[in-house]
Formats: sequence, C-alpha cells, structure tokens
Amino acid sequence: MIVTHAYPRAALIGNPSDGYFGKTIAFVFRNFKVEMQLFESERLEIIPGNRDRLVFENMDELVDEVKQNGYYGGVRLIKASVKKFSDCCLQRGIQIHPKNFTIAFTSSIPDRLGLAGSSAIVTATMQALMQFYDVDIPKPLLANLILSVEKDELKIGAGLQDRVAQVYARPVYMNFDKSLMQRQGYGEYIPFDKGLLPPVYIAYKTSLSEGSEITHNNFAKRYEEGEEMVHKAVKQWVELTEAVWQKLNKGDKEIGELLNRNFDIRKQVLPVNNGNIELVNAARSAGASAKLTGSGGAIIGTYANEKILADLISSMKKINAEVIIPDII
Repeated sequence: MIVTHAYPRAALIGNPSDGYFGKTIAFVFRNFKVEMQLFESERLEIIPGNRDRLVFENMDELVDEVKQNGYYGGVRLIKASVKKFSDCCLQRGIQIHPKNFTIAFTSSIPDRLGLAGSSAIVTATMQALMQFYDVDIPKPLLANLILSVEKDELKIGAGLQDRVAQVYARPVYMNFDKSLMQRQGYGEYIPFDKGLLPPVYIAYKTSLSEGSEITHNNFAKRYEEGEEMVHKAVKQWVELTEAVWQKLNKGDKEIGELLNRNFDIRKQVLPVNNGNIELVNAARSAGASAKLTGSGGAIIGTYANEKILADLISSMKKINAEVIIPDII
C-alpha cells in the first residue's frame, strides 16, 4: 500500500498576490494533515473520505454539515486529480501501466478556513499516483499541475502558493514575476530553513468557514479590469514580501508590523467579514501581530514573548477561537 501525506499551508506574507504575479512567503505545518492510501485493485475505486458524508442522523445534522463544510468533499478533487494526472502523462508522452487502484483519504485539516485543505487533498493524490505509476514530475511543474486541478478542471479560483508550499514541504519564498512566469512557466521558488522565522501562532474559528473562490473570483475580475486600487494593493504586497524576505535573511525577526500592514491593505480592497476582523483585533489587543492565513477563518501572526502568547490565548478563548503553535516542516 502507498501512503502519502500533505499538510495545511499558512501564508506568512504577500497573499493574495500569488495569483497576480506577486510575491509571497508561506510554510506548511504538521498539526493537521491529509493522509492518502492507494493500493492496486481489480477496478478503479474512490472511497469517500471523512468530508464526504452521505448518512446523517436527521435534517439538522445535514444542515450543520453543509454550513460547516459546504456541498463538496474530497471525491471530486480526487476524480479531477486522476483526470489531470492522466492528461499530463499523455501530453508528456509518458506510458503508464494499465493497472487499477483503490484510493481513500482522511483529513484533519479544518475545512474552508484558508489553510489549503483542498489543495492538500490534491497534492496527496498526485504524490500517490506518481508513486503508483512510477512517474516523476519536477516540483515546479507539479505545483502547476495541482493548481490546474482546481482552477482549470473544477473552475475554482485559486493561486499557486498553496501548491508550491505543499509540494516543497518547507518554508518557501515565492516570486511569481510575470516575465519569469511567461518565460519558464513557473516562478522563482526558494525553500529556506524554518529557523529564520520568528515565533508564530495560528488562530482559527471553525464557524467562519468560507470557500476561497468567493475571494479569488471577485478579486481576479477586478484585477483583469485594471482597477487601480487592486493593482496598487498587489504592488504593496510584493513590497512587503520583499521587505520580510530581506529581514529574515539578515537574521532580523521583527516582522510583525509588516504582517499587520498586509491585512490592513487587504481590508482596503477586499470585504472582510466581522468575524475575521474580530480575530485580528483580538490578537492585536494581546500585543501580537495578525493577518489572514488565506481567504478567511484563520489568522497568523508573531508574538514577542510567552506573556503575549498567554494573553493571546486568553483573548481568543473569549471569542471561541482556537490557538495553535504550528509545527513547521
């Protein structure tokens, strides 16, 4: 049996500029994971995972499930992944053995909270298929392929940084410069040691779950239409990412104000619901920095000492939010 894992992504700085030729820094962490199991079988079978419930105690339970996780689980992601993997092999002239498999997964990643749980399912699926069929896809191209599953096959708005971080499974500085992307088909990706990072926390609130496409689709339309405020925001996020990257490489871990600025710019150009604002304000009132990890529902920030961390945990408890210290890979 083949077993693969993929992990949630936290965007430290620069998001959501990755979909707009920007720059970001992100990492993955072990506190949650997707586990994919694949083994050879007579027929090709996808076993529904823990996000694909079809049996409920009553109507209220079904409604609660939909509110929490939406209408789509992991099966459509796996089906689309298998299809795009097959397309990729055909396009690259790779002959794969005509054997079938059964694939099943579980995920502990909090769903629809901006932690890249969907792309983790796709990443783990691709890794399992590559092992099963003995196919090697270079990391930059694999990240593109994983993005194409959601963006092209399923028409879900998304950016590249989640897939890059999950494929490299290390903290990564990413430069998606337009001329570079057009010339080689992918960006500049520099993995680095987690020791460069300051102490960080992640806080989240499951009641704030929302699909990332709600953010991406609207912002993409405005970007394509050339809205000045949107293009200015992307430029500012690029500058913030570069400033953080330079600080980290000099051993300067005082990046909290730059993270705060990332969120403040986002709030100027994108609607941010009251629940996400409450998360950020609760963190900042405790003396920590705070910004969204992704589209919403979870925040990331830095803290200077254990007292601030304790105050942060207390503040989050008052609004029914969880705090974790990410086990960065």
